[in-house]
Amino acid sequence: MLTGDLRSRIDRVWDAFWSGGISNPLEVIEQITYLMFISL
Repeated sequence: MLTGDLRSRIDRVWDAFWSGGISNPLEVIEQITYLMFISL
């Protein structure tokens, strides 16, 4: 299960995508995955 800190970080990123116009959950998950691999 997600902890409070991790959950709040994911929620902030999710809200940023929604406010940017990406409202399809699959697209949001895809973009978050790209960001995770870029940061490695």
